[in-house]
Amino acid sequence: MSSSSSVSDGIIKFSTQYSIYIGCITFCFGVIGNALNLLVFTQFKVFRTNRCAFYITIESISNLIYQFLSITSTILTSVYGDDATERSSIWCKFKYILAQICALTTFYMICFSAVDQFLSTNHRFNLRQMCTLKLGRYVSFIFICFAIIHSIALGSSFDIQPTFGCVLSNYVWIEYSTFFFYPILIGFLPIIIASSFSILAYHNVRHIVRQQLPIVRRKLEKQITAMVLMRVIVFVCLTLPYITYRIYAINVPTSQSLPMVYAISRLIQAIFTSINIINSVINFYIFIILSLRFRRQVKLVLVKKCWQRCKYWCCFINNRIEPDNNIEIPNSQMESDEHI
Repeated sequence: MSSSSSVSDGIIKFSTQYSIYIGCITFCFGVIGNALNLLVFTQFKVFRTNRCAFYITIESISNLIYQFLSITSTILTSVYGDDATERSSIWCKFKYILAQICALTTFYMICFSAVDQFLSTNHRFNLRQMCTLKLGRYVSFIFICFAIIHSIALGSSFDIQPTFGCVLSNYVWIEYSTFFFYPILIGFLPIIIASSFSILAYHNVRHIVRQQLPIVRRKLEKQITAMVLMRVIVFVCLTLPYITYRIYAINVPTSQSLPMVYAISRLIQAIFTSINIINSVINFYIFIILSLRFRRQVKLVLVKKCWQRCKYWCCFINNRIEPDNNIEIPNSQMESDEHI
């Protein structure tokens, strides 16, 4: 029994260390990647008027929020040895509420970007004109409101059980999560929508030369379609394992009275949670690896915009001491994004 106990303690210790190291690494990469996404998609005029870029921007904001939630759990794990959901009922509920809001927002912004890209690359003019940026903002706002209300209703039914920890305590919500929420709402439904429309958009963009579109618009549509398609492929690969695990974990909670089984479940939970976190980290790195234009755009933002502004503010501070110096940011550099 002592040998078994020492093995289970070792597994739990390894799971804890794994969660801490992976949490810190993904937090660093996630914050940098999503922050750069926000910079690129908000600084370029060509992206500010693009609906698909708008959805990617919302996804990046959602991913950033999830990264801070994740690092909070990592810090708590390093202090207490677990994420503290078994210690505080309020934190138990809040963590799952916020995590579900971020998951729903991220998953369906990927779907919206795929659908929008299909419509914007379609050869039919009426379909290309169907969606506008204003409509996209309304749809996103309505969906985020739905995600918040739904997550509060579902997350509030999480509670701390004496031997199982922070789990769903209501039978109706367990059935709902098992048969609808995980397999449908954040499972096969977004996967099918995103996969189908991204493939259709890719098919459209192969024939986009036939459409009477400006060359700058054609290049932009090809770039975003390729980025969305690859994002969807990675999204599907990372989502399926985690959804499968969550359905199992809800229906088969592990009691702490079984040390070995509980230790193994902690390790499995840590692995699948890390897979889920990667989904909120990887979008920027997919874009920068896949798209040469995106790499140029990132370089332009960092070198010719952020760096120029830093120099401007540094010189502005110096001007307060030496008022005769006049420093201006060249407008040609600030507006050159439209030619990338």
